[in-house]
Amino acid sequence: MWTLFLSLILIFSFVLQPGLTCAQTYSDLWGKNGDSWTPYSRLPDFSYAGYAQGERPIPKVQQVTNIKLFGAVGDGETDDSKAFLKALSTVKRGAIYIPPGRYKITRIIEVNRSNVVLRGAGPSKTILYFPLPLNKIEPDWGTTTSGKRTSEYSWSGGFVWFNGWIEQKKLARVIDESSRGSRVLKVSSTKRLKTGQWIQISLKDDRKKSLFNHLYSDDPGNTDAIKPASHKIRLVCRITSIMQDGIVLDRPLRCDVKLEWKPRIRSFKPSVSECGIENLCFEFPKRKYDGHFSELGFNAIAFDHVYNCWARNIKIVNADSGIFAKGRFCTVQGVTFELQGAETTKNNLFGHHGIFLQGDDNLFTAFNFKTRFIHDISVSRCSGNVISNGKGVDLCFDHHKRAPFANLFTNIDIGKGSRMWRSGGGANLGRHCGAHETFWNIRAERSQNYPGSFYGPDSMNLIAVKTDSSSEKALDKMWFEDISPDGIQPQSLHEAQLSKRLSTFPQHNMPFVCEGHPLQ
Repeated sequence: MWTLFLSLILIFSFVLQPGLTCAQTYSDLWGKNGDSWTPYSRLPDFSYAGYAQGERPIPKVQQVTNIKLFGAVGDGETDDSKAFLKALSTVKRGAIYIPPGRYKITRIIEVNRSNVVLRGAGPSKTILYFPLPLNKIEPDWGTTTSGKRTSEYSWSGGFVWFNGWIEQKKLARVIDESSRGSRVLKVSSTKRLKTGQWIQISLKDDRKKSLFNHLYSDDPGNTDAIKPASHKIRLVCRITSIMQDGIVLDRPLRCDVKLEWKPRIRSFKPSVSECGIENLCFEFPKRKYDGHFSELGFNAIAFDHVYNCWARNIKIVNADSGIFAKGRFCTVQGVTFELQGAETTKNNLFGHHGIFLQGDDNLFTAFNFKTRFIHDISVSRCSGNVISNGKGVDLCFDHHKRAPFANLFTNIDIGKGSRMWRSGGGANLGRHCGAHETFWNIRAERSQNYPGSFYGPDSMNLIAVKTDSSSEKALDKMWFEDISPDGIQPQSLHEAQLSKRLSTFPQHNMPFVCEGHPLQ
């Protein structure tokens, strides 16, 4: 008996050790190693998000010059704008090093060519200081959807602005319908297509708004402010093989392809790729924040129509908005948002958007919000983005209407948990959240409930969200899987899907050339 008692003590002491668990918990939508998942399931494949689709790390680009060789002083008093502009107009490719110092900048620093990197000595050592807002430097007034006058920089633009364009020539028509999850498209001709080629599959809505409705699983809410035949989406992918009358894609379709949406295969030729900014701090003046739509453009970074770019190891202090990301396959990694001496609103808010994702297949990861914006993490008119491995004091996942669908929020500590579902967007632009939006392993101090029907359709997926509610699992209706965030495996759905894809399809892990632009 004594021996049995000691054995039981040893067993229980092992089970109760911190960090040890006696069992793992798996989602019915994924299983242990993805064994319960198929591309046609209600759970999308998020593994293609971020730089190089996650198939290789962000490169350490060779340093080719020093900003001080172009006249920068870095004393916090001298205007160093001309030195930055001269460096960017001179350097054809490589990293421009910005040594420790405080660099005053009063101009927009635009990066409009590929293979250029701005690199500091670290966020505590290299500080870019912007005393004036964008709207004072280059005025750009506009109005909100309700008619209020405000600066366009309230929702766009940045002082470091990666700015490009995408050439989109028509290569072929899609001649047969295909379902979400499929990798095969029948096309009118394969003469202008080849294996390894990057393409865009473009869809344009009809006058019945049937595409827009489809992106909400035919439950879009009020869409009176959406103009008929106005919504467009594009899926960027690679051709893995050519058939007699069609092509095979490297990834599953994110939505159905129907002929009434005039599906086309177009070229994908980005003018700007392989650019980055890293290891520095953006600092804006200490001031009082006057609230929503008062912002004049103390914004840090913007990615517009660029591809395979990045921002990493960045601190952003006292910003109106931190980052606007309209690129594709870009990674924003290791960003900290802070306030220093600035005055918040009565609700303890400062600034408009922390990050606003309006491009597809981007990765925002390893972030830390030490302050609260009106909209901390925003998505709108986008899909395939992954927000992962981050934390904040009281985060909100702002779904800004206009059909953000099939984006993933995973392995995130939202802090206090008082406003997880708080979202904005104009009136009558559809529900906040679109189809197959997925929330996986969301931790909080407070329990969270499934959002109301105003938020999004039943095709949303909620798995391992901090809650006191019971599971409701119906494959054709609501999916709310009550699993402890501490016990869910995998902790990051994105990392598990990426690992599975790269082990299953090693042939995809190879360099491809995008119409003359090397992708590595």
